[in-house]
Amino acid sequence: MRLTRRFATAALSLATLLSTVPSVWAATEKPFTEAAFKASQKAGEPILVHIWASWCPTCKAQAPTLSEIEADPAYKDLVVYTVDFDKQKDAVKALGARIQSTLIVYHGTVEKGRSAGDTNADSIKALVAKANQ
Repeated sequence: MRLTRRFATAALSLATLLSTVPSVWAATEKPFTEAAFKASQKAGEPILVHIWASWCPTCKAQAPTLSEIEADPAYKDLVVYTVDFDKQKDAVKALGARIQSTLIVYHGTVEKGRSAGDTNADSIKALVAKANQ
């Protein structure tokens, strides 16, 4: 019985510790700033810009697919910038987006594709795959 409690306590401690350490196998999600975005472009990184709004049902529908992509080791080098549609109007305009739920993919400074309002998991994954090309 004691061994079981010790094991459970150790497992819980390890799980807590691991949950605070960012995964080296996951994409990096960051709030959008022009300086950080330009630095990622200059470094030639694969980039996904996600323009979203907290009230947007389409954005909520996109979230599980985007989370799956971000957790996929194939996208460990992907940098995901989130742009708040309501609070970052200058960035939305500079990126040429018209609506929330817009996804824009870059490899370095080259835009590889974009979509607006898409909730189809397969087409979102195909779009994001272009960032690695």
